[in-house]
Amino acid sequence: MNAPERIEIASAAHRVSAEEWQTRVDLAACYRLVAAFGWSDLVFTHITARVPGTDHHFLINPYGMMFDEITASSLVKIDLAGNKLEESPFPVNPAGFTIHSAIHAAREDAHCVLHVHSLNGVAVSAQEAGVLPLSQQSIFVLNSLAYHDYEGLALNDDEKPRLVNDFGDKSYLMLRNHGLLTVGKTIADAFLNMYIFEAACTIQVRAMAGGSPLRTIAPQIIDNAMEQAKVVTKSLGGMLAWPALLRKLERSDPSYRS
Repeated sequence: MNAPERIEIASAAHRVSAEEWQTRVDLAACYRLVAAFGWSDLVFTHITARVPGTDHHFLINPYGMMFDEITASSLVKIDLAGNKLEESPFPVNPAGFTIHSAIHAAREDAHCVLHVHSLNGVAVSAQEAGVLPLSQQSIFVLNSLAYHDYEGLALNDDEKPRLVNDFGDKSYLMLRNHGLLTVGKTIADAFLNMYIFEAACTIQVRAMAGGSPLRTIAPQIIDNAMEQAKVVTKSLGGMLAWPALLRKLERSDPSYRS
């Protein structure tokens, strides 16, 4: 069998606002970075971002494309019900938008919702104790962490109120037996939160595998974590590391911008 041809998508830069185009570029970069860090699950998770200047329009991945194929122009614009708002040769997965739509609708600050099925994240989500205070990374997660019990594949709208209630105003959500989710006021913030979340889970899995007694971090240190985070990131949050992450992509494959 011949190898399939490379997917070609006409540029959307000329038909959207400058603000939307920048969001598209950043979201495509986020998909590429999730793939580069090994957190993707083939085509089966999603990262969504609110279209600037709108309340209920969002960008999502074209269903069926690998994360390392996604470009700014291939992203699909949808409404809060998951309906496509423009022509696209690709479908979207409305069921995959169930969790995202619930959070976007309830959280004005959740401009980006990032959900992954990373192996270490799912492993910790299956542990009764959840995230343990074992690492420097874990203190930032534990300062703003919520849990939501597994109810099967996220297909039913009646799960939305319970998910929103469990998440509250937190930045990190552990979906039990399922995976990790972060939100951010920017795509950069959501990505940095996920980097920290996944790192905390990876360290925990490795520490527990070592078989030695575990040394935990004192609660008062966790309570002060967010103030410390502002110092470390110079109050820039994810934007401190984002330009460097984009340079990393530019060196490997700048096609995400197309």
